[in-house]
Amino acid sequence: MILIDALYINNSGGKVLLDYLIEELEKTSKEIFYLLDERIQNENHSLKLKNKVTYLQASLFKRRKFYRENKNKFSAILCFGNLPPNIRTSAKVYTYFHQLLFLELPKEIPFISKKIYYIKTRVLNAFRKNTDYWIVQTDLVKEKLSKKYDIRENNILVMPFYPPFGMQIKQNIRKEHQYIYVSNVTQHKNHLRLMDAFTKFYDQHKKGKLILTIPDHAADVLNLINIKKDKGYPIENIGFIDRNALRKLYTESEYHIYPSLTESFGLGLVEAIENGCKVIGADLPYTYAVCKPSFVFNPLEVDSITEALSLSLQKNTINSESKVTNKIDTLISLLH
Repeated sequence: MILIDALYINNSGGKVLLDYLIEELEKTSKEIFYLLDERIQNENHSLKLKNKVTYLQASLFKRRKFYRENKNKFSAILCFGNLPPNIRTSAKVYTYFHQLLFLELPKEIPFISKKIYYIKTRVLNAFRKNTDYWIVQTDLVKEKLSKKYDIRENNILVMPFYPPFGMQIKQNIRKEHQYIYVSNVTQHKNHLRLMDAFTKFYDQHKKGKLILTIPDHAADVLNLINIKKDKGYPIENIGFIDRNALRKLYTESEYHIYPSLTESFGLGLVEAIENGCKVIGADLPYTYAVCKPSFVFNPLEVDSITEALSLSLQKNTINSESKVTNKIDTLISLLH
C-alpha cells in the first residue's frame, strides 16, 4: 500500500496540485492510503473502494502519532507538504518540496512571519533524514534545497507536474490591454505594489484593466481595491474561481502579470502560457526557471512595474514560452 501524506495542504496552488495528483492516482491500479487535512474533508474526492482516506488536524503531534501507529504499513510514501515523516519508516519515502519560503525569505516579510518560518526550517531540518528522496519542480529549487540543507543532488529529483486544462475550448476574443494576476494574497505576492503601479500606468495612458483573484478574507486588500475603483480605476476582483472560469479568464486576457517576490514554481505562469497569455514577470530566477516572459520588471519598484505595463502597449510584442513539461506519469511510476 502507498501513503500519500498531504496533511498540510488545504488551499492555493498546492491544493490544485493535490487534487490533480489524487485524480491521476485513482486511474491506476495502485492501492492508496490518503492522509489529508481535516479542513478539506467535506470535498468530494472520488476514491476507489479499495483505497482509504483519513482526515486529521494538521499538527505535528497528530502526524507523529499516525506514523508511530503505521510506520511499517506502507511500501512507499509520498509526503506532499514539504516535510518528511516525523520518524523513520520501513517504506521508500519521497518528499515533494514546493515552498521556497523554507529556503529564503524576502526582506519585506514581517518579523513574526520570519520567526515562524525559522521554526519551520528547524523542524524540516530535524526530519530531513527520514526521507530517501526529495522531489522539486525546478532546477533552481533543487540547487537551493541542496545548499540550504546539505542534501546530495542525486537525492533531489526535478519532477514538475500540473493539471492541464484538457481539450481546447472555443477561442475567446482576447481583450486588448487586459491584465490578470491569478494568486492568493500572502504578503510576498506583492499585490499592493502591483495596484499602485497599475494606477500610475492608467493615469498615464487611460488604457487597461487589471483583474485579481483576492479571497474574501483579505479585507484590507479588498478595501484598497474598492477605494481605487471608486476613483475610477478599472481594477476588478473576481475572488476564487473554478478551473473552467479560470481558463476563460486566461483565454480572454492579453497578459498575465506576476509580481510575486518568491515562488517555488509559479503555477499561474505555466497555466497562462498554456492558454495563450503573454507573461509580464518579475525579473527573478523563479520566472526564468519556468518560462521565457514577454517583459520583466523589478518587483520591488513600482515605477519598474509601471514601465513594463507601458511597454506592453506596443504592437507585435513577443509571445511567452514555457520551459517545463508535465511529469505526473513519471512521479506516479516511482510509487510502488
